[in-house]
Amino acid sequence: MALLDQWLERLRSVRDRLIANPRFQRWALKNPITRPLARRGARAGLDLAAGFVYSQVLVACAQLKLFDILRDGPLSLDALATKLALSEPAARRLLEAAASLGLVERRGAKYGLGLLGAAFAGNRAALAIVEHQPLLYADLADPVALLRQEKRGALADYWPYSDGEAPESLSAQQVGPYSAFMAATQPMVAQEALDAYDISRHRRLLDIGGGEGVFLAAAGARAPHLQLALFDLPAVAARAKERLEEAGLLSRADIHGGDFLNDALPEGADVATLIRIVHDHDDASALKLLRNVRKALAPGATLLIIEGMSGVKGAEPLDAYYGFYTLAMGRGEPRRVEEIEALLREAKFGKFRLLRNALPALASILVAEAV
Repeated sequence: MALLDQWLERLRSVRDRLIANPRFQRWALKNPITRPLARRGARAGLDLAAGFVYSQVLVACAQLKLFDILRDGPLSLDALATKLALSEPAARRLLEAAASLGLVERRGAKYGLGLLGAAFAGNRAALAIVEHQPLLYADLADPVALLRQEKRGALADYWPYSDGEAPESLSAQQVGPYSAFMAATQPMVAQEALDAYDISRHRRLLDIGGGEGVFLAAAGARAPHLQLALFDLPAVAARAKERLEEAGLLSRADIHGGDFLNDALPEGADVATLIRIVHDHDDASALKLLRNVRKALAPGATLLIIEGMSGVKGAEPLDAYYGFYTLAMGRGEPRRVEEIEALLREAKFGKFRLLRNALPALASILVAEAV
C-alpha cells in the first residue's frame, strides 16, 4: 500500500507541474480533446475569483426585493427602475448581472424571474440567509487578518454567547437579532430533518438550544401526540414561549431556560435534538454538551444531530463556508461525520446512522442512541 501511495504521489506531482505550466495550459485550450476540460477549469477559476461579486449581486437583489417585485410577472426596465428606486442605467447593470447568474432572465423587452430567482422568491428562509451574509462579508474583507486573529469578527458580536462568558445573563435585546435570524431560517432545516426522520415514533421531544421553538412547532404539527420540551438561554426561552403560545402548542410544551453547557437538562425525553449547535463549539465544549445531554437521556433514547457536516456527498463546500463563518464567529468548526461520532462515543452514545436526505448542503442528520 505504501508503494502504491508513493506512485500516486509521484503522478500527482507530475500532474501539478504540468497544469501549472502556461505552455501546457495554452496547448490544452487548443487541443480539441482537452479543450472542454480546460475550459471547465478556466470557468471554475473565474467563478472562484469573481464569486464575491456574484454574492453581492444576489444580496442587492434580495435587499431591493427584486424577486418579490417579479413574482407577478415580467416588467420593463423603466418600470423596474422605478420600483427599485434606481436610475435606469443602474437598474440595467443590476438586471444584466442578475441575468448572467440565472437570477432573472430577459423576456423580449422585459425582465422576468430566472430559475434561481424563482427558487429564492419561494423560499423566505433562503432569502433571510442571503440578507444575513453582509456581516460575514465584512469580516472576510481581510481574510489573512482573520486567520491570524488580528481582529475581532463582527459575527462574534452578532452571536453574543460565543465568548462563553455567562451566556445565561444575556438580555432580550442581546439575543433578539440572532434569535430572529435562526427562527427565520429554521423552517427549511426542520422540513429537511422531519422528512428524513419519522419523529412520530417518539412520545417526548427535547430540543436543546431550540431557539424560538420553530423546529418544536414543526415536529408537533407532524406528530400531534408528541409532548414537547425546549431548553435555551432564558431570554431566548421567553421568545419560544411566546411563539408556541401563538401556535397553540404551549399546553403540550415545557420551556426551560438555562446554560446547556453547565445546567442540568430536563429528563424524560425519548428523543433529543441538537440543531445547528455542535459545529458552534470547539471539541472540549462540544463534548461537555454531549455529556450533559447524555445525563438527561435514559439508555435507548435517541439523539439527532442536525447540521451541515463535512465530507458528505453533496455538501463539499461546507468546509469553506462554515470554516470561515465559525472563525469569524470566534468558536466552532465544521466536522466530518466520523469526528462527530468520536465525540458522541466519548459521551456514551452509539449505534450511529447517517440518514439519507434530499439536501445535505443544508443539513445532514446523524442519529445516535444513548448507551
